[in-house]
Amino acid sequence: MRIPTAATVLSGAVALSALVLPGAAQAAEHPGAATDLRVFASQNVRPQDALGGTTFKDGVVNKGKDIVLGVTGKKAVPVTFTAFDEEGVAITQAFLWQGTDSSSTDTITGSLESDDYPTCTETPVENGYSYSCKTVFTIDPAVAFKDGNGTAGTWKLFLGAYDLYTNASYDDDVARTKIKRAAKLTANATPEPVKKGKTITVTGKLSRANWATGKYAGYTNQPVKLQFRKKGSNTYTTLKTVKTNSTGALSTTTKAGSDGYYRFVFAGTTTTGSATAPGDFVDVR
Repeated sequence: MRIPTAATVLSGAVALSALVLPGAAQAAEHPGAATDLRVFASQNVRPQDALGGTTFKDGVVNKGKDIVLGVTGKKAVPVTFTAFDEEGVAITQAFLWQGTDSSSTDTITGSLESDDYPTCTETPVENGYSYSCKTVFTIDPAVAFKDGNGTAGTWKLFLGAYDLYTNASYDDDVARTKIKRAAKLTANATPEPVKKGKTITVTGKLSRANWATGKYAGYTNQPVKLQFRKKGSNTYTTLKTVKTNSTGALSTTTKAGSDGYYRFVFAGTTTTGSATAPGDFVDVR
């Protein structure tokens, strides 16, 4: 017997009781994925040892964009993927995880569960059935990363499936994404107004989210571009690159040429999102 559709037909509690999924996924009050990928790791589940024949591809996390998180507020992160099975799939599961080995609790440095089991649409194809699936991860940095900032960086998409005979299939690296700490940047140009040819001082500060403290803190020793846009133009030109000091502060000078806007721009890093300060207008007389 084959189920005609995947997670769209099997509600959480029914699917769980029928398939006897591992660990915390058996909790009837939460028809979502297992509470933590470590549930699987603690049972020595290894993707290469799975008995099922389901394969996964085309995983996309957050529409291909970095996941940038501040210190408050929840962010809904969409995930899409496709699956194939010769006999049909009963249910799929999705995790985002960080580490080097998904089968060991010692090497998993971060794990997030999807809000619910992925919703999949089934299409009969040659030699089997194809599934177009989607799910959402709602991430609250104040909860998910309250223990520290070390989890900023590259994360992987772990997908699992159970076929109609409860055989499991896993792939712990279907897609990758970056979860980054949000950055903030300010700029203030003085004096205003200023005589043409005189010195303008532009100050500002670069800070980034600290998930452990729930506050923003200065981001030190980072390159930041000073840019200028002439009044009436839509294009900013880079004047120079300066670095933040030990508190994240910025200060540099330039010569007044014409009316326009000054701003700082930070390109971001592998762990921190980009930031652009609002342009500060200076009247040159």
